[in-house]
Amino acid sequence: MINRRSVLKTLSASALTLGGMGLAGTAAAAAARDNELNILCRRGYNTNRMLDPFREAHDTSIKTEGLANDPAVINLLRSGAAKYWDIVNVNNPWARKVLYPEALIKPLPHEAFDPYFQRMLPAFKAPYKWAVDETNEQLLGMCQRFGPAGFVVNTKKISRETAEKTGWELFNDPKLAGRYGVLESDAWNVFDIFLLAGIDPFKDHSPLEMDQFKTTAAQVFKNARLVGNYAAMNLALAAGDIDLQFTGGIYSVSPARAEGHLELRAITPLTGPMEDRKGGIVWIEVGSLVNNPQLSPLAEPFLHYLQKPEVAHTVAFAEGTYNPVAQMGDPKCFSLFTKKELDALQWDSVEEEMARCVEYDIVPDYRRALDIMLAAKRNRG
Repeated sequence: MINRRSVLKTLSASALTLGGMGLAGTAAAAAARDNELNILCRRGYNTNRMLDPFREAHDTSIKTEGLANDPAVINLLRSGAAKYWDIVNVNNPWARKVLYPEALIKPLPHEAFDPYFQRMLPAFKAPYKWAVDETNEQLLGMCQRFGPAGFVVNTKKISRETAEKTGWELFNDPKLAGRYGVLESDAWNVFDIFLLAGIDPFKDHSPLEMDQFKTTAAQVFKNARLVGNYAAMNLALAAGDIDLQFTGGIYSVSPARAEGHLELRAITPLTGPMEDRKGGIVWIEVGSLVNNPQLSPLAEPFLHYLQKPEVAHTVAFAEGTYNPVAQMGDPKCFSLFTKKELDALQWDSVEEEMARCVEYDIVPDYRRALDIMLAAKRNRG
């Protein structure tokens, strides 16, 4: 016979069962993450040469996704993907100005990670602006790869001295129309079209400045001999098909320099239209913990792993793009770099070139400028 008491008893038992299943399910989900790590990163951090030692040491699976630009990474996390990823690697302003204010990343413990900054290059000593929040209290991530960026020349055709002194005006020289290539790099092309137009990219822009940006973008793509990736640009430069490359830096030319093409050189102009008349932009990558409600317990150990001298050296020479790393301030790390590797990284001039740079920042009109730039590329004919 079914009565009120039996119904309540059944419901209570069901609730306990479901509650137990819920707790068990949560525990199972958390346990499943013990051997799982998901990394949303820029190119280079997703190579097996770098990841395999960590996989083997922790008997874990690592999934990565490499995205080409920071806005794409930010939008992915905003879409709800923070529930999937454990570590995110982006250029310097995004952690401090966007990811942490929007609660997409979580702070690191100072006591565990601050000592690493004391072994980095002097420019990165704690509290390093781009690794902390606006109050300078919360540690938001760990710095690693960095580099000054401007453009690239074949010094057999255009001397380093001429390129540095003339700066962005080289690309306005009608004699060089058809003698340069444009690197497929949307964010950097936006930055550098502003610079070529004589405009600081990191401030709000008037309608007149945006019109000038549009005119300059059309000119850049119309007069380019080719548009392509790092490999295509370096091959064309080495072969003499082009004399210089619009947008680029150590990150793009270093693989060719590592193969012996030291005549190819990244150029940071002596002057430009930005703060203190600087002509280049230095980028710094920051690795942070995603604010994942079920963050992998391997996320923090992985950030520690990246600080090891031998791992930092591996990151510096990741497949496809070679870059200086902040850990080169540690003699144990620096000693791992051969003279050939230092030559590939233009180590002889990195410090002076960084002094000519402003730090990578967010372009207020980026979406509008990107649309203009992409239209100019489509219409190059």
